[in-house]
Amino acid sequence: MNPFSYYVGLDIHRKSTSYCVLLPDGKLVREGKVASTREDLEAWARTVPGPWCGGLEATICSHWIYWRLKPYAAEMKMGQPAKLKAISEAKRKNDTLDARTLANLLRCDLFPACYVLSPEHEMLRRHLRYRSFLVRMEVMLKNKAAGMLIESGVLYDTRRLHGKKYFHALLDELDTTQLLDRELKQLIEFGRAELERLKAVDRGILGRLLSDPLLSERVARLRSIGGVGEVTALLWALETGDPARFPNEKHAISYCGLCAAQRESAGKQQRGPLSKQRNAALQTGLLEAAHLAIQHNPELKLIYEAQCAKGPKNRAILEVARRLVRRLLAIDRRHAAGLATTAA
Repeated sequence: MNPFSYYVGLDIHRKSTSYCVLLPDGKLVREGKVASTREDLEAWARTVPGPWCGGLEATICSHWIYWRLKPYAAEMKMGQPAKLKAISEAKRKNDTLDARTLANLLRCDLFPACYVLSPEHEMLRRHLRYRSFLVRMEVMLKNKAAGMLIESGVLYDTRRLHGKKYFHALLDELDTTQLLDRELKQLIEFGRAELERLKAVDRGILGRLLSDPLLSERVARLRSIGGVGEVTALLWALETGDPARFPNEKHAISYCGLCAAQRESAGKQQRGPLSKQRNAALQTGLLEAAHLAIQHNPELKLIYEAQCAKGPKNRAILEVARRLVRRLLAIDRRHAAGLATTAA
């Protein structure tokens, strides 16, 4: 027996949302548009007959809409864009037809649903991703300052350049020798001031995340792995959410983008580069963490050296990153199993 009386497809946009309501047999009940505001969406959701199942495509603005409509629906699903080829490759494409396609996928049980973070974890993840953006800006400012000094023929100690004491001493020395143009010196000082501000915001965000009650215990457990620091633990906790979403280690490694896409036809397998269908933040973070882990974890260092003897260093780092994923997942699963045993 069909558990839902109606299926609702939602094509989300910043200003408006197109909807389509279908019966289980595919008969159209109604379709139209509603403004993408909290008040209008809630007022519309109250008019939808129930019980209904809703589905929307994952976009930049779909997360808050998902949680806003979830209390009114018997079930809400968010679709993975990469698997919604019925929409992206259709010959006729408009908002009304997109909403109808989503509703049809729902009623045929072909909707490619993806995992949705809780609102609390989503907010924390937004902070962590913004911190990553700040770190990239810090690196850009450092490189720009170094580049301007090189263009002016100024010699400096590369390792100490961005230290506060050495940097200001260098500028004072340049004032004496007059090797640096006055306007250029002002630009470098401005970049340095912005860099200090970004670092202060960076430290504030990191401190808030580490002290958050939703994350503090889990981060402490993950950091028990040799070579896993604060940022790596936070990245894993906030990008993966619930570890139960992964049925096995292979799915976790694939989600992190640490394996190649599989291409098999007529009994022939073909492996290419690392798949682009991945969590880009986790992929980058874990590969960077792997470079540091081999310096602090003797066991991972041995794995790295053994892989280097077999092939390129990049492949060895990739294997270390996979081992990190296995260990992070194991720590989370061990804790979840302990909670289940206690509850029983």
